[in-house]
Amino acid sequence: MLAGMDVNRVAVVLADHVSPFELGVACEVFGTDRSADGIEGWDFGVCSPAGEPVASWSGFGLTGLHDLDFAASADLLIVPTCAPRTAPPPSPVLDVLRDAAARGAWVAGFCAGVFTLGYAGLLDGRRCTVHWVYEAEFRARFPAASVDTQALYADDGGVLTSAGTVAAVDLCLHLVRRLRGVTAATTLARRMVAAPFRAGGQAQFVQAPVPSAPDDSVVAEALEWVERRLDQPFTVAELARRSGLGERTFLRRFSAATGTTPHRWLTERRLDRAQALLEEGRLSVEDIATACGYASAAALRHQFSRLRGTSPTSYRTAFRG
Repeated sequence: MLAGMDVNRVAVVLADHVSPFELGVACEVFGTDRSADGIEGWDFGVCSPAGEPVASWSGFGLTGLHDLDFAASADLLIVPTCAPRTAPPPSPVLDVLRDAAARGAWVAGFCAGVFTLGYAGLLDGRRCTVHWVYEAEFRARFPAASVDTQALYADDGGVLTSAGTVAAVDLCLHLVRRLRGVTAATTLARRMVAAPFRAGGQAQFVQAPVPSAPDDSVVAEALEWVERRLDQPFTVAELARRSGLGERTFLRRFSAATGTTPHRWLTERRLDRAQALLEEGRLSVEDIATACGYASAAALRHQFSRLRGTSPTSYRTAFRG
């Protein structure tokens, strides 16, 4: 983030069909008087082209908005999700965002609002994040962006992005930490009954799809056999022998059928099983490690933290009903 930046005016920039939740997050953090809690406030406004009314996703409309002149003098501009993400917003919205970045103001996108920053050309060569559901679409539209889909939010030189709706809260608390200090951010988080800082990344929230059977019947049989024995160790040589193939032939057909290697496929399936057990039951991490084919709980913790961005215990706390 830009050193020494003094943010006094905060503008939320809307196009149409805005997400009420994401707009509400910006209003709650930057547009609510927190002086009683010792938090200095901001000059805050919600803007649209010519101050025109804006519809929400939930069927109600917003009126009494500022025009974009308010945003043109803002130090921080926030773009929540506005539909559609598949086409650029109106030119005045893109222009005010480009001008803001050019004069050194900060620009933040929440969830699919990150697409608007992409259309404005503000993400080229920058680290950013986007909701995991939109990752492939986002990469196709903005190939010059450096996408980190592990992150809940990203901050690159005053251009900030959040991964999803609730991650907008994480990004806003990050901004408050930078602008008003750790004490202010912690106080605000307590008032919002939110975590001051959430551990882990998006990977812990991605719903694992049920793997479809590949067209290659030999590989499909091997996968089904392994799925029933995830608690046991395997080698490629063993799977190849069971399939009646040479090891190199098996690897080639496995890769063609699944798009990955046996090792990576097995690792993901074991972690998927571990996630399900953490969510559904009361087994200890040690027992779950054994059930998923890990030599020790430490081995499970290492892989889980590396590929899911959080620890098994933290995941259980967050997701078990």
